[in-house]
Amino acid sequence: MKNFESRKYTIGGIISLILLIIWGNIFYLQLFDTELKKSSENNSQRRVTIYPGRGLIYDRNGVLLVCNEAAYDLMLVPKNMTSFDTVAFCRDLNISREDFDKKLEQCKSYSTYRPSIFYKQIPAIQYAKLQEHLYRFPGFYVQNRTLRKYNEGIAAHVLGDVGEIDMEKLKSDPYYKGGDYLGKSGIEKYYENELRGKKGVQIFLVDVHSNIQGSYMNGKYDTMAIPGKDLTLTLDAELQRYGELLMKNKVGSIVAIQPSTGEILAIVSSPTYDPQLLVGRQRGNNYDSLVKAPGKPLINRAISSTYPPGSVFKMANALAALQEGLIKPDTYFPCDASLVGCHGHPPANGVARAIQYSCNPYFYFVFKELIQRGIEKSIFKDSRIGLDLWKKKIITLGFDTALDIGLPAVNKGQIPGPEFYDKLYGKHRWAFSTIYSLGIGQGEVLVSTLQLAHFCAIIANRGYYYNPHLLKKIAGEPITGKNTQKTFTPFDKKYFEIIADGMDYVVNEEYGTGFYAKIPDIRVCGKTGTAQNPHGECHSVFVAFAPKDNPQIAIAVLIENAGYGGLWAAPISRLMIEKYIKREISDTLLEKRIINSVLFEANGEE
Repeated sequence: MKNFESRKYTIGGIISLILLIIWGNIFYLQLFDTELKKSSENNSQRRVTIYPGRGLIYDRNGVLLVCNEAAYDLMLVPKNMTSFDTVAFCRDLNISREDFDKKLEQCKSYSTYRPSIFYKQIPAIQYAKLQEHLYRFPGFYVQNRTLRKYNEGIAAHVLGDVGEIDMEKLKSDPYYKGGDYLGKSGIEKYYENELRGKKGVQIFLVDVHSNIQGSYMNGKYDTMAIPGKDLTLTLDAELQRYGELLMKNKVGSIVAIQPSTGEILAIVSSPTYDPQLLVGRQRGNNYDSLVKAPGKPLINRAISSTYPPGSVFKMANALAALQEGLIKPDTYFPCDASLVGCHGHPPANGVARAIQYSCNPYFYFVFKELIQRGIEKSIFKDSRIGLDLWKKKIITLGFDTALDIGLPAVNKGQIPGPEFYDKLYGKHRWAFSTIYSLGIGQGEVLVSTLQLAHFCAIIANRGYYYNPHLLKKIAGEPITGKNTQKTFTPFDKKYFEIIADGMDYVVNEEYGTGFYAKIPDIRVCGKTGTAQNPHGECHSVFVAFAPKDNPQIAIAVLIENAGYGGLWAAPISRLMIEKYIKREISDTLLEKRIINSVLFEANGEE
């Protein structure tokens, strides 16, 4: 009897222990095992992401540059897929059976019970046909998307493009999920956070066959998508389109700035491309083609490429020498062509006339004054000090700086200092005689077209500037901050007046090198440059602003391998200035010559 009682308690204890273990497991599974919870939710719920429309992009005059078009992603939950007519399915999607099998395997490898993209970016017309038959294909459903539409077909390098997220970005930013799209270049990339908006979600109850049975908890946990913010750019679409027309069959760039605000009116890089090529399912193929295309059209030459500035840089050296008191406005230097080559012109009896004639020997002597100041007896030590002082002045004009205009991949260029030449030649092994070519904008100095336009805007303003920028408004509100703050350079206004007079003479007086930029009823101030190119013909460079006394536009034009600055860059500047100020062209023969000129062919021959 005692043994029976003992066994009863033992058996009862074992049963109680088993029940306790079961209850413990149930408790754990209910409260702590998130994987089971996720599995259960994935089987009974469908979370559909609501993608917001990206913000629209307008030009300064309200022209719609970028909008959105409806597109659809076909999603698949492999576990819910049963047998169906694959021939009809492939016919509706216009894909082969091999493509079907490949995409199905990709979805299964991702997850058998979680949805993934089977076929992306289905156009609205194709979706309309598919929608009629979708009920026949269990496991499949459609998720709404939008694709970008670049209405005007211009400013590809500025606007940029949108593409599928890569793994690096996916790991670094928790906002994004696999298959999301984001800005890859240009404005689309730089202002991604403003343009993308905020995703929403709808949660549906589904049955074992993946059929929607209704909203989960009556939509209690649904969230609305918040559209991206609209952007208004400083670009003038009409001027941008005209600049791209002028640059057809040419390699180079144009940057135009409104000096009174720093607003960029046009950024042209040639060769260019239709931004719509990088939209939709053909984006990858088109991108590969553009990468291989002659002239490398994906490069934004206006901000990413750098060149020796040539004679345009003489004005910066003149300003530095004037400000340092090393020369005076009427300082005379002889045109000694034995020192550095020059062309025949009258005597340059002052800075303004030297700019007018673009006298190389004159600026050889100007640069010598800047570098050999007599601070040290050793010419090597003295040149080192002089070059350091020179660089500190020059960079205040926007050179050797990656200007933050609202685009990625802006090149800072290069203004070489003492450390540069120490590394190149060795310390105390170089002097003025080694680096004198910097005085005429050659040698190791490198600048971008953007920097040249910014420099010209500083001259137009007689010594101050606003940070050059592309964004005018966000969601209808004007921008504030650094782009609206006036910044003064460390140069006296009176010295800029001398430079402006010289630029006036370049265009409007005899022996001026920029006469092709002359406009009868607009006083244009300009400066030519012919930048040496070790790989071929010299680059044609021209900077200008107009009108002289009330500047509305400052511009820089650089044409690769085109030769003399006054022959190509100057007339293009003239046409752009007249187009912006007057909205019409008076010299249609010049316009026709520029538009029809072929300096670069698509087959790569120049």
